[in-house]
Amino acid sequence: MTIEQIQNEIISEFDMFNDWTEKYEYIIDLGKSLPVIKTQYKTQENIIRGCQSKVWLYAENIDNKLIFTADSDAIITKGIIAILIRAFSNQSAEEIINAKTDFVEKIGLKEHLSQTRANGLSSMIKQIKLYAVAYSTK
Repeated sequence: MTIEQIQNEIISEFDMFNDWTEKYEYIIDLGKSLPVIKTQYKTQENIIRGCQSKVWLYAENIDNKLIFTADSDAIITKGIIAILIRAFSNQSAEEIINAKTDFVEKIGLKEHLSQTRANGLSSMIKQIKLYAVAYSTK
């Protein structure tokens, strides 16, 4: 599946919910299903700067596809990073670099987050793209 197809799938899923209470519950559920990051990667260098909560993000290149794992100490933030990992993991560095991120606005996520969480969301996206740039030059 392409990044765009996955993002459209996420948009459709969020459209099924009537209000933001249900959407927040869904985000929390997504966080609970996040593949667990290995303890060895929960280091200072893998913490995303600019997030109010602690968010660890690790990427590895397997067969020219970036595989992301993450964790957070906050349940909403864990759900947000789970959405981003779903959208961008198992894709090539080039596809990630060139991918649009407007699906975040289309699901209404950015406008329903506090300013600090919205900044954290932007930092998460930026870090995913930075990993892709780093792997594209290797």
